[in-house]
Amino acid sequence: MNTGKLKRLRAAGWKAGSAGEFLGLSDQEAALVELKLALVAAVREVRRKHGLSQTDLAQRMHSSQSRVAKIETGDQSVSLDLIVRALFAAGATRRELQRALSTVA
Repeated sequence: MNTGKLKRLRAAGWKAGSAGEFLGLSDQEAALVELKLALVAAVREVRRKHGLSQTDLAQRMHSSQSRVAKIETGDQSVSLDLIVRALFAAGATRRELQRALSTVA
């Protein structure tokens, strides 16, 4: 959020914080959420970069399009293992995986 908007919200009596603070997550839980979000964003980015539809990626993974959609939205039923498998099935390199991981604080 930009600083101008943050100042206006605080002046109006609103409080601002992280999603982890709002949800009462521990540092470890917040880190896991950040990791998962970074990886699902990477799946979407790599899939699009390689010109693949969700159906194309699903076929490469021997899965369904709806499962790929759940992966890309970070559905809670999707494991980190499945997210990483989708990333590699989309054609990601180890460097791209490293780049996604490096965005996590």
